[in-house]
Amino acid sequence: MVRAFVQRGNPVTIVDRVTPEIPEQYRHLVTHVSGELTDPQVREAAVPENSAGIIHLAAITSVLRSVDKPAETFAENVEVTQGLLELARQRGVGRFVLASTNAVVGDIGYGTISERLPLRPLTPYGSTKAACEMLLSGYSGAYGIATTALRFTNIYGPGMNHKDSFVPRLMRAALAGEGVEVYGDGSQSRDFVHIDDVVQAITASWDKQYNGTAVIGSGSSISVMELIESVRTATGKELPITHVPAKNGEMPAVIVEIEKARRELGYTPNVRLTDGLRTVWDDFRDADGRVSVAT
Repeated sequence: MVRAFVQRGNPVTIVDRVTPEIPEQYRHLVTHVSGELTDPQVREAAVPENSAGIIHLAAITSVLRSVDKPAETFAENVEVTQGLLELARQRGVGRFVLASTNAVVGDIGYGTISERLPLRPLTPYGSTKAACEMLLSGYSGAYGIATTALRFTNIYGPGMNHKDSFVPRLMRAALAGEGVEVYGDGSQSRDFVHIDDVVQAITASWDKQYNGTAVIGSGSSISVMELIESVRTATGKELPITHVPAKNGEMPAVIVEIEKARRELGYTPNVRLTDGLRTVWDDFRDADGRVSVAT
């Protein structure tokens, strides 16, 4: 997202615990604030008086962690979002984009998830994101801020090396020549959306000063076994599998409708799954020191 803005010549302030790697030609456009957004002083530094808007991507996103630590999840997700919205109100910031989730509607089995469904989260994580969406709606209605909640599906792409979700686990197994465990029969279906398409959606909502909620995904769900086969194609590796008992409470399917995003944001997912997985594979091999990719 930062790359997309600086390539358009827009200055960006980043808040992160880790110092970002910024190409030399863009460093004059980037300010880095190091620290935790739970710290009011960090939030103050994050939102200069002349800010055009806020794109809020930071959160506790682990469902299991939210179940173990609901109070911490509330503080880092809800209280931080409210603090940033309050700074936006005080400083006349006109745009606010939030990374939300389809977990706000809970488990609907094999039904199709859309913005029309009621909010019925089943975990502290989903509940905090639903609360954040309500805060956005309230600040929009009372103060005229253009607030956007984008409900993302499973995001994948370069930069996942440190993550423990299924796609990076598959990539690490491919690099090591190892196999992977699959819960149950692997028929669970998920929607995977490439980071480039996510950036497209955020940019569109920013440029349009969009006010509302939109589901962002590829619009096409695949099974776990189909994902593994796509990774085999992208990596050229065998990836043997072992079936293990399914976890209790795992959602059988995530099937989303993206028509509202198409219609109101002009959003069109462009990255095919196998092509997108190749970008992840190249990134993992580069990080592993096996391949040097010139960019």
